[in-house]
Amino acid sequence: MKRKTKVLGMVTAAVLLVTATIFGTMAYLTSTDEVTNTFTVGSVAIKLDEAEANADGTLVEGADRVKANSYKLMPGTTYTKDPTVTVKAGSEESYVRMKVTFNNAAALMEMLPSADNLEDYTPEEIALIKKIAPILFLTNYTAADAGWLPEYTMFGMEKTLADPNYFVYDAANDTVTYIFYYPTTVTATDKDVVLPAVFTEISLPEHVTGEQLAELNNFQITVIAEAIQAGSFADAADAWSHF
Repeated sequence: MKRKTKVLGMVTAAVLLVTATIFGTMAYLTSTDEVTNTFTVGSVAIKLDEAEANADGTLVEGADRVKANSYKLMPGTTYTKDPTVTVKAGSEESYVRMKVTFNNAAALMEMLPSADNLEDYTPEEIALIKKIAPILFLTNYTAADAGWLPEYTMFGMEKTLADPNYFVYDAANDTVTYIFYYPTTVTATDKDVVLPAVFTEISLPEHVTGEQLAELNNFQITVIAEAIQAGSFADAADAWSHF
């Protein structure tokens, strides 16, 4: 009996020992997992170009689009000029705008409106007409049809012309700039997106005289295209305020 009790006691002890060993091993078991967040940086890429034109304004047939053209300016002559923005494939959703700047602004604002056409207007109306004369009378302004905003018209432009987000007259440098905004965001995920031109031609009115033309020393039209990722901005105005 004593022998059986002793053997049973040893078995019980062994079980306890094994049990204690298992519990001890479980106490040190570990498990590791992790989450890796990968952040990529998006991009916005645009291109600005225009059709290549000869000095007389006619198109150069079969030519690639270019960054600039030179013209021999004459009253009553129409010249091809179609600055066009392309949002490149792979670009994030973005807002796009174009800035069109004319130098020799003071001379342009005086010569482009025909004096005969101003006879029946008030001084305030004439002042507005002169401010919009370069974009309205020098170009075949197509922004309204193309979708760009704002739409410059003869009247009702006081608020727009007073807003530097749309119109800037720099008297010190004798330049005037008109700023146009594409009304929707542009997404070019898989392919290039070509936006319509604000204008496609320029021409000096026939009433411009040789003396007035001589005042346009080294006359230039400069177009700048800008784009900003829409991101988390509330709207276009919010986005451009951070440009």
